Amino acid sequence: MTIFLNQRASAQPPGPGGEGEGAAVVEKQAQRVEPPKLYQVVMLNDDFTPMEFVVYVLQAHFRHDIETATQIMLKIHHEGRGVCGVYTKDIAATKVELVLAAAREAGHPLQCIMETA
Repeated sequence: MTIFLNQRASAQPPGPGGEGEGAAVVEKQAQRVEPPKLYQVVMLNDDFTPMEFVVYVLQAHFRHDIETATQIMLKIHHEGRGVCGVYTKDIAATKVELVLAAAREAGHPLQCIMETA
């Protein structure tokens, strides 16, 4: 896109260069907006939190169905960690806080963290 600007401040007659004197051409650069960085919410395994509670949290806070929540819970149980979802930074941080608050309220030591995806 090209924008023409007239830099003449007064209505003086044009100089020896002709009509175009005092005019400038400015090229407008297209801005590139990058998508926001994504973060994955990861639940960590412990020996005390019941599997049923983990499935409940995955359903309640991450909107997983019972089958998907059970698969993620088993991954957490067998591998020590499992990805619950991938979100923008603010949403991921909120999800982590919600999970930690629910675990504290229920008296479980469940840990949840966020990492760059």
